Parts: sequence; C-alpha cells; structure tokens
Amino acid sequence: MNPEKNSLTSKMEVEIDLLKRHVAVLRAIIGHQPIGILKLSEQLNYPQHKVRYSLRILEQEGLIIPSPNGAVTTAEIRPFLEHLKGVLMEMSQTVNELKTVIGD
Repeated sequence: MNPEKNSLTSKMEVEIDLLKRHVAVLRAIIGHQPIGILKLSEQLNYPQHKVRYSLRILEQEGLIIPSPNGAVTTAEIRPFLEHLKGVLMEMSQTVNELKTVIGD
C-alpha cells in the first residue's frame, strides 16, 4: 500500500488544500479590494479557474460580493475570520490529541 494514497487521509488533505486556497484568495481580496480574477491569479499563482471557483464559494458564503472593479468583502468577513480561527484552534487540538494517541 502506498502511504501517500491512503483514503483515510487523502480527503482531508484535499479539503485542507482547498481551504488554504480559499483563505489565500480571501486575504488577497481584503488587502487589495476591489480585485479581479486575473490579478488574483497572477498574485497568488493559482490558475484562473481555481480562483474563479474560490470566488464563487466565498460569494455563496456571503463573504464577498462582485463589483464592477472586482471582488470586495462584506460585513460578514470579520465574524467569519473569528469563527475560522476558533475552528482551526479546535482542529489543531484534535490533531495534537491524535498524534499523542498514535505515539512516536
């Protein structure tokens, strides 16, 4: 069995990579709004189709809205970032607990 292609971990890795991209796009919008797909793609070194997908997800979550000059954040951004920090803290604690259970 190839340990790099394990179904127990591969979905988690994909989801974490996706979250990293969404957060990177969100941070770029916060720092450079309004900003469009081309600029985000160049700045973050992600293909345009991946940036477009992240923008769609962020818009569905109510975190950004399109404007004639590019994406801008909404008032929901601060509460979301605080919530995300809490979720990530809990995940970190769970990961540490799992590492302890697995041992050295």
